[in-house]
Amino acid sequence: MAFLLMSVTVLHLVTLAMLFIATMEKSWWSWADIENTDLWYKCMYDNNTETWLCSSANESEWLQSVQALMVLSVVLSSISFMVFLGQLFIMSKGGLFYLTGLCQFFAGFAAFSAVLIYTFQRKDILQDSRELEKGHFGYCYILAWVCVPLLLVSGSLYVHLRKRA
Repeated sequence: MAFLLMSVTVLHLVTLAMLFIATMEKSWWSWADIENTDLWYKCMYDNNTETWLCSSANESEWLQSVQALMVLSVVLSSISFMVFLGQLFIMSKGGLFYLTGLCQFFAGFAAFSAVLIYTFQRKDILQDSRELEKGHFGYCYILAWVCVPLLLVSGSLYVHLRKRA
């Protein structure tokens, strides 16, 4: 039981870290390693100074939706972890971690909605950027997709996890 509890906790923390990185890092869409866009900034690599020059991303309703859903996912997953710690010490023996699992499910659904919107509305989100055919999805986008099943799996594990001691 202790191993399962520790495994679920590590899974939650790893997923939370990956979700935070996917939300904050600068690689949701890339063009040949010279230009990146993320949820917050559009960055171009300057060969003369060998630095990244970043400006705010063009605001669109779709981008704001993705931003809000990813931040909501991080917040819900963080709340879920805090609730889990509270339930771990307060809940009586034999209780189930329903509230923790529910928060994780909602975090997973929020992240799923965000990456789905980005997938289908990337032309509107990247409106004044170069041709989309020359670019590709960045590692943060892929990381966000990886977080979705991990959040849902950890949510279902929490729902079935019973406090033994």
